[in-house]
Amino acid sequence: MRVNTLKDKIARKQEVFGLFVSIPHPIIIELIGQAEYDFVIIDLEHTATSMESVEELIRAAELAELTPLVRISRVERTEILKVLDCGAQGIVIPHVETLAQVKEAVHHAYYHPIGMRSLNSGRPGVFGKFPLIDYIAEANEQVMIVPMIESVKGVRQSPELMSHPQVSFVLEGAADLSQSLGVPWQTDHPDVQDALRTLHDTAQQCGVPYATVTRGIKDMQVWRERGVHIYVLGDDRNTAFRAYTQKRNDYRNAGGQT
Repeated sequence: MRVNTLKDKIARKQEVFGLFVSIPHPIIIELIGQAEYDFVIIDLEHTATSMESVEELIRAAELAELTPLVRISRVERTEILKVLDCGAQGIVIPHVETLAQVKEAVHHAYYHPIGMRSLNSGRPGVFGKFPLIDYIAEANEQVMIVPMIESVKGVRQSPELMSHPQVSFVLEGAADLSQSLGVPWQTDHPDVQDALRTLHDTAQQCGVPYATVTRGIKDMQVWRERGVHIYVLGDDRNTAFRAYTQKRNDYRNAGGQT
């Protein structure tokens, strides 16, 4: 099994940068890899990406030396099993509000003695090239569980759910959190920022690394001063759209058009 370089970098408190991937084409992964990101989060929650495409995206991530994580659509045995059998090195779980959700994900994502993931000698296990018992032990060392906290209830329950030893890091979901607080998409609203600070404080108390979805350089600097070193810089679609728009505007303005 491939070594999870993201897990190692986080353990060393190295700054790491990732992107959500919503465009289901391997060349997007190649571009991100050549841009020297550390990881990608392939999105199954807000896309219609097929499992075949997930495997191709993961294969591209491996070639680009990116750690491939997958945001599942729900905590469900078959989906977790398939993305891990495709080669994902971790799962990102949206809308986590209870310890029970984390426990169920761990049960399906880890082999005995931690969980009861169904045994398979597919591509992560190099198709049975090496003893399966060795692969099982290595897989349990490399896989990551990443809960996203995206609601008031999730923030309130965060001390309990972050107490689970298999939580690799916690990722904030300020957008849906803002809606949960009654101020949709106002991620800078004081109530949202207070909730994020509470979540970060809890993560520090529990010894769990905290990841932020950065919304600009100033936002990143604020979190860096708080000791955060895991950054998700939005997703591939918005990143591309902004770059296309900026380039078009630059040339339009250079020509004197408004």
